[in-house]
Amino acid sequence: MTKLQYIYNKVKKIIYPVYAVGGCVRDELIGVEPKDYDFACPFSPDEIEKAIKNEGRRAYLIGKKFGTLGVKIEGNYIELTAFRTEEYKRNCRKPNVEFVKDLHSDLSRRDFTINAIAKIGNKYIDPFNGREDLETRTLKCVGNTKLRFKEDPLRMLRAARFISQLKLINVDEAIWKKTLELNYRILTVSKERWMIELDKLLLSDNINLGLDFLMITRLFNFMIPELALQLDYNQNSKYHDYDLWTHTKQVVYSTPKDLNLRWSALLHDIAKPFVRTNKVDRSNYIHHARLGSEIVEKIANYLKWSNDRRKVVKDLVLNHLNEDSILKPYDDKFKKKTK
Repeated sequence: MTKLQYIYNKVKKIIYPVYAVGGCVRDELIGVEPKDYDFACPFSPDEIEKAIKNEGRRAYLIGKKFGTLGVKIEGNYIELTAFRTEEYKRNCRKPNVEFVKDLHSDLSRRDFTINAIAKIGNKYIDPFNGREDLETRTLKCVGNTKLRFKEDPLRMLRAARFISQLKLINVDEAIWKKTLELNYRILTVSKERWMIELDKLLLSDNINLGLDFLMITRLFNFMIPELALQLDYNQNSKYHDYDLWTHTKQVVYSTPKDLNLRWSALLHDIAKPFVRTNKVDRSNYIHHARLGSEIVEKIANYLKWSNDRRKVVKDLVLNHLNEDSILKPYDDKFKKKTK
């Protein structure tokens, strides 16, 4: 019995019928133990609250007005949500929520087909062929791609994260096209929400795929514009075989899965395009580490980093050329080997 099935058996004692939905179903299908457990049911928030309390459990009500209540089951925080539809007003990301009795309507509001799968007992409900997309490593939106991204522009960033985490090598053309069209709308999303997705992306196994999505769709132009300058930027061929963006991706990918270290790897050459001269020797970039640390300070303010992350990443970028730097071995690994 999987952990999801075990938890499902506990949840259905609280309320029934109830369906496992979203990420926990997706993760079970690919053989990964879920980190979050979400369930949906055809009951009102008041009915869900009553059912939880009737079982002698505490109901967490912070999301009740949107139909979501929490309950703890053997140390796991479980979310129980009423079936709902969402309607977004023009230029507003906060939806009007309507509670419904229809599972299909609830699944229709979700972002990607791989997240629009439900499970009751051992039966899957998959109206948008999400299981097939998982098998073929395909990312598609549920319904109209442009509408999904306009409803919540963070979904464009979530696309990059899922591409990295799940190695989704087949991205629907509409996702590329509409992200290029709507990338500027990421500016309407809070930096805190950006950081949740970016941190998850940076810890993924296939980070290069997600980073390339952010670069090619020009999301980086609006999120970290200094980084966007690295695309196709030719470095001094005396020391480098790769363009700057390819070098940066390789350094990030090779570093251990530590967030501060990976952020430092991503930003270690952030200043290079700003200090380029016509010289052909090493002095081209003599000041880029110092300037890079100053640019990191500005990025840290913009992205609302913690003081700890700000300090650690600034120091690593400032000193990444030093022989005793943690970053230096990873940086040197992808430079041209000279005699």
